[in-house]
Amino acid sequence: MKLYHHYSLYGFSNVYLLGNDATKEALVVDPAEMNATLLGYIERNGYGLKGVLVTHNHTHHVRGLKTLLKIYDPLIYAANAQVLGFPSRPVRDGEPFSCCGFEVLPHFLPGHSPDSVAYRVGHLVFTGDALHAGILGKTLSTHNAATLKRRLDERVFSLPDECVLLPGHGPPSTVGTERRFNVGLEPGYAERVSDRYDFFV
Repeated sequence: MKLYHHYSLYGFSNVYLLGNDATKEALVVDPAEMNATLLGYIERNGYGLKGVLVTHNHTHHVRGLKTLLKIYDPLIYAANAQVLGFPSRPVRDGEPFSCCGFEVLPHFLPGHSPDSVAYRVGHLVFTGDALHAGILGKTLSTHNAATLKRRLDERVFSLPDECVLLPGHGPPSTVGTERRFNVGLEPGYAERVSDRYDFFV
């Protein structure tokens, strides 16, 4: 397994490419953009791009699909049946599926958006905008914040400490670090949530 990180200036978003050298297949997580750098990495490794994992349908995480689908013919996995008008294969909470020789386990994490999904592949967890290093994903109400925290407790913070968290924005972290230091887990956090939406998180 090889993990490649691409930082997209569009939305200051993280794009991840996960390659399987045994099968020579790869999947991309949240294609905010598809540019020469990402294309070069795929082609230099001789990968066939077979899958796209969408953590949520916000433009600054999926805009690159338009270019990507002109070059490759991957399956798109998401909570929704369509992403940017392209058909996708809806995933089910807690039901694993196989992609590029990897077992992928989706965890629904509504709160930041109704369709937020985290994907676990081995010890890696792609959290989208549901969880960042040090903070929870932005929500628009105390109810959504409480819902997100509850789902994170059930689906993410119950994982082993050494699991690596790969968010939609910002640096990576680990489950152990976030369980100890994430400010969103402090008592009363949900009650302090404002209804102002920040574009980037």
